[in-house]
Amino acid sequence: MTALPAQPERELIELTGHIIDSLTLAKILDLILEAGADYRIIDVDIGRTNLDPSTVHLEVTASDHDLLAALVERLQIHGANRVARQEAVLEPADRDGVLPVGFYATTNLPTRVLINGRWLTVDNPEMDCGLVVDQSTMTARTVPMHRIRAGDLVVVGMSGVEVDAPERPRGASPFEFMTSEVSPEKPKALLVAEVARRIGDAKRHGGRVLAVCGPAVVHTGAASEVARLVHDGWIDVLFAGNGFAAHDIEANVLGTSLGVSVGEGRPVEHGHANHLRVINEIRRRGSIAAAVDDGFITGGVMFECVKRGVPFVLAGSIRDDGPLPEVQTDVVAAVDAMRSHLHRVTIALMLASTLHSIATGNILPAGVETYCVDINPAVVTKLGDRGSHQALGVVTDVGLFLRDLVSCLRDRAHG
Repeated sequence: MTALPAQPERELIELTGHIIDSLTLAKILDLILEAGADYRIIDVDIGRTNLDPSTVHLEVTASDHDLLAALVERLQIHGANRVARQEAVLEPADRDGVLPVGFYATTNLPTRVLINGRWLTVDNPEMDCGLVVDQSTMTARTVPMHRIRAGDLVVVGMSGVEVDAPERPRGASPFEFMTSEVSPEKPKALLVAEVARRIGDAKRHGGRVLAVCGPAVVHTGAASEVARLVHDGWIDVLFAGNGFAAHDIEANVLGTSLGVSVGEGRPVEHGHANHLRVINEIRRRGSIAAAVDDGFITGGVMFECVKRGVPFVLAGSIRDDGPLPEVQTDVVAAVDAMRSHLHRVTIALMLASTLHSIATGNILPAGVETYCVDINPAVVTKLGDRGSHQALGVVTDVGLFLRDLVSCLRDRAHG
């Protein structure tokens, strides 16, 4: 007797938001087909203007349950949710620093969880965390693995969890602030002017601006522009590493960056050790702030941060020289320090940095407008691959970008 073919597994999913112009719907359909599954569009309600959301219902079919479950989990990262809504399943953590088996791994998208018939909005969207619910206060929050404590009620599985589809910053120009994620052929003047406008709008509405800087900012001679942005009050918090801070101080004290004259672009004799000498002198004084107070540092980004009271986090790496006293060599403590400064951050500028940009992108909510400026288009691509889908790339020399940004912001400040 011939066995009947196995029936495919099916799941009805819903996608709502600006899913057409952001190409989110196209990405969802591609992912379904790439996984070896199939889809059927049940219905589509397209917004009449570019400000109106659209809604699509899809029936997704796969050959087996495990494939379908893995696919639906992957689709949720892009804002696709199950139509069948069930209560979230909670399990207590049995030890500190360990999540229950099968825990829900969070995204950085706006998230809700269904508990006792109520949808709770997750307070602090962050990717790759556990989702902890406090039933006494009916609140939900993301918690990184190392902060989990025994007894925390953690969401397990995907039932009862919904996320919103990611959105792009929306501009008033016909370009709509460009439609592709990254391209070296975008009109730079328009992009810089739009970034300046958004920074100005954010500051007027009480938002804070985060700058993430790599050493190339100093090597290209652009540190003076970042210092101007800090001095003029446009930057509210700075994330960087030992290299950026050391070379910024080296440029101010000795006029070189990695032993190359900032003014003339030529190597100086014995300049390869210049950054070590300034690190040594900062360590002798005990801190960057002490070196500013006694006049050893008289300018630059770190000088302006100290003088203007702008907080900074210097996260260390295994290749650091010294390092400077403020560098946090415990990476877990460093990322916790970074998290503590994200309150009211609405714009992030990733400036010629790969590792620190990706690390920062990992802890930023998707609602933070993120602009990645780098001569290498692969940097913003890496950010997107790691889950920072909100990152928009500006492929250009960071020095030229910062010079034009300072000019645009000065024009705005002067009316």
